[in-house]
Amino acid sequence: MFSSERLKGIDVFVCVAEAGSFTAAAERLHLTTSAVSKAVARLEKRLQVRLFLRTTRHLALTEEGESFYRACTGVLSHLEEAELALHRQSHELRGRIRIDLPVSYGRLHVLPAILSFLEQHPLLEPNITFSDRFVDPVEEGIDLLVRSGGSGIWPGAVEHHQLGIQRLILCASPHYLKQWDVPQDEQALSQHRCILYCRGDGSLSPLRIPGQEGALKSQHSGLALGDTEGLVMAAVAGQGIVQLPTWLLARPLAEGALVRVLPELSISGMPISLAWLKSRARLPKVSALRDWLAENLSPSLAE
Repeated sequence: MFSSERLKGIDVFVCVAEAGSFTAAAERLHLTTSAVSKAVARLEKRLQVRLFLRTTRHLALTEEGESFYRACTGVLSHLEEAELALHRQSHELRGRIRIDLPVSYGRLHVLPAILSFLEQHPLLEPNITFSDRFVDPVEEGIDLLVRSGGSGIWPGAVEHHQLGIQRLILCASPHYLKQWDVPQDEQALSQHRCILYCRGDGSLSPLRIPGQEGALKSQHSGLALGDTEGLVMAAVAGQGIVQLPTWLLARPLAEGALVRVLPELSISGMPISLAWLKSRARLPKVSALRDWLAENLSPSLAE
C-alpha cells in the first residue's frame, strides 16, 4: 500500500535544488531556513542517502540527488497535469498566483486590470508585490510580472510579450507657463526650470531630446525627485517642465492640470513587457490572466 510519508519533503527538496540554496528556497516557500534544512535532512534520513553536497559557499546535488530530482520533477509534472485536467473540467479558475509589478505603472494601470479580472474569477488568490528592481521569476517563484526593458533581461525559463513602447513627452502646468512663457524651441527650453528624475545613487537624469546623443541639460535645474508620481505632482504644482511617459500623464492632461509643450520633441522610451514562467504557462489561472493583461494593458501605453 502507498504511504503518504513518501511525499513528505519532496516539494521542499525540489525547491532547494532549483533555488540553489536553503535560504532562497525558504523565501520562496514562506518557511524559515531552519525548517527547510530540517525537511531535507529528514528526507535524506528516510531515503538513507545524501542528496546534497554542502559547503559554506555552495550547495550541489549528489549523483543520487540528481537522479532523485529527475524522478521527483516527473511526479510533480504528472500532478500538475492532473490539476490542469480538473481545472478544465470545472471551468473555474482558482488558487494562488504570484505577481510582481512596477510601482507606478503597476498601481495605475496593471492593478485595476487585475481587480477587474478578479470580479470574474473570485476563487483566484493573487499575491501581488510592487518593486522597480530587477526580478528573476525563476529565483523568486513569480508566476507573472510586468517590467520595463528589452527581451534580453529574461532568463531562458521565462517567456514574454511586449505590451508596447512608452512615449515620453514634455509638459508643464498652465500656471508655470503663464509665469515663464511657453518654450518655442530647444534653445528656449534650456532656459526653463526642469523637474528631473533623481536616481538611487543621487545622479540626475536630464531631459532626453531626439536627435541628440546626449541629453539637454537645463540651465536652471529645479526640483529633482526619485519617484515618477512625485514628478507629476511637482509639475502640477508649477515647479517646472517635466518629461514623462504618456501613461503616467493621461489624467492630469485630460483634466487640464498639465499641458504639453514642444510636442515635436516627444521620443520613444523603454518597452514594457509582460513575462511569465514557461513551466507555469499551461496552468489555466496563469494563461488566462496573462491573456487578459496582454489585451487590456496595451491601450494604456498609447499616446
